[in-house]
Amino acid sequence: MLGKRPEQRIGRVGAMAMAVVLAGCSTAATSTTTTTTSTSGAPEPVEIVLMTHDSFAVSDEVLETFEDETGIEVRILRSGDAGQMVNQAVLTKDNPLADVIFGVDNTFLSRALEAGVFEPYQSPLLAVVPDDLEFDPRVTPIDFGDVCINWDKAYLANGAPPPPESLLDLTDPSYRGLLVVENPATSSPGLAFLFSTIATFGESGDYVWQNYWEDLRENDVLVTSGWEEAYYSYFTAASDGDRPLVVSYASSPPFEVIFAEEPIDEPPTAVMTEGCFRQIEFAGIVAGTEARPAAEQVIDFLLSKQFQDDIPLNMFVFPASTDATLPPAFVEHAVVPEDPLSLPAGEIEANRQRWIEEWTEVMAG
Repeated sequence: MLGKRPEQRIGRVGAMAMAVVLAGCSTAATSTTTTTTSTSGAPEPVEIVLMTHDSFAVSDEVLETFEDETGIEVRILRSGDAGQMVNQAVLTKDNPLADVIFGVDNTFLSRALEAGVFEPYQSPLLAVVPDDLEFDPRVTPIDFGDVCINWDKAYLANGAPPPPESLLDLTDPSYRGLLVVENPATSSPGLAFLFSTIATFGESGDYVWQNYWEDLRENDVLVTSGWEEAYYSYFTAASDGDRPLVVSYASSPPFEVIFAEEPIDEPPTAVMTEGCFRQIEFAGIVAGTEARPAAEQVIDFLLSKQFQDDIPLNMFVFPASTDATLPPAFVEHAVVPEDPLSLPAGEIEANRQRWIEEWTEVMAG
């Protein structure tokens, strides 16, 4: 899950749990409507179910304009964190709950592709998307962001300990009990952070990624199920928690400025730019949809300039389109790591499940 909605400051954990329950209980979400023509000759509305994670956000006027212009009614089905959403999409692929899915990122993408959740579609608007964001013809890149360690400036202001500068710093006893991360089995930023440790420490040599996580465990790292719980229940800069270090996004600081309760000029948080992992979010047409033409229009809408311009201040990530315009506040306060980490898609596909299982064993002690 990359983006964050401002309304999540109230009732975030409860809302997330309710979204999961509602998504799991839905039995009639699949659109069976196709474009038809009424006796008057006017096209009747087509309903498209868009499954997404809890942090999906779009301005009302942007979505309403699309619906008015196309006659397509978009029903949004929020389905928990990205990992929970993918799990649900895979489990229901023979009787899908949606026509289009948004928010599958490169940390969970291989599972969805292996399960045959999506069918191919190449939007004509891909011409304005950099090639390095494209992974597979079955999915369309919509946005990207970098998963990084965020730290509370006020908490670490006295230099004891100083702000960390590297992943290895986090194993130092001076940071004992200060870090909260997300479970890679259920959270996309959690999985991205796991991948960053694998990309950094590798699987061979005297000190590998499993050793690193053993050291984090011994240093009293806290693991939560998802980003919202970590950030809004335990991170000191955003909650009454006691953890000044959190796995979040390089774009989190502008969020804190723009949606501060009282106006502020500088964010209360900062980003450790070493060890960041580049996360890309995709959208795809669900295999077997009975509203394929409308589903294609929804994908095109997600890549349109109107939607892409709307992304930064709604989901606080970077739009995939090079034609998009970034708002000044986002440009001023967002951090873009110069050299984000990545792993080859094939390597992720071949090892993702094993890595999660090995991480679980390490953290179980």
